Amino acid sequence: MSGAVRRVQFTPDLLPSDVTGVQIWDAGSRTFEFHEGPVFANIVLIDEINRASPKTQSALLEVMEERRVTVDSTTYQVPRPFMVIATQNPVEHGGTYELPEAQIDRFMIRSAVGYPDHAAEVEILAAGTRGTGTRYRCRPGGPGKSTAARRHWPPAAGSPSTACASTNAATTCG
Repeated sequence: MSGAVRRVQFTPDLLPSDVTGVQIWDAGSRTFEFHEGPVFANIVLIDEINRASPKTQSALLEVMEERRVTVDSTTYQVPRPFMVIATQNPVEHGGTYELPEAQIDRFMIRSAVGYPDHAAEVEILAAGTRGTGTRYRCRPGGPGKSTAARRHWPPAAGSPSTACASTNAATTCG
């Protein structure tokens, strides 16, 4: 099985035609040619869907519902199978537009991914370094600053280095 996968980073300045496609004048043939947008793929990954304007969101969600794009009175079918995977930022973040419930309903699955707790971070770091000999060393940090660096990884249970696995740790480890 094969298919096309495309990714679109939604930003406030993104236009609906940037997603669906646009007619461009070809001076040689003296005609307009349709240039497909990224929705003409089997799997489309939309990153930060709620950063784009509601008009751009609507253009994408229309394609999701109708499985086609209409540009200048001409209809183009998107490939089959067709699936959209999208991420969104919390509405509390600046520069986001809330998706209306009618648009959210077009997605089959909704999953929230939170930040891992300290024990999960340690396990993630340990799983990523098993068998590689990678070592971590801790540096002074503050809230929101990464403190994990290369040195003695994985740490022994209860060792001072264990506290350094948290990216929000405000500690110096030896």
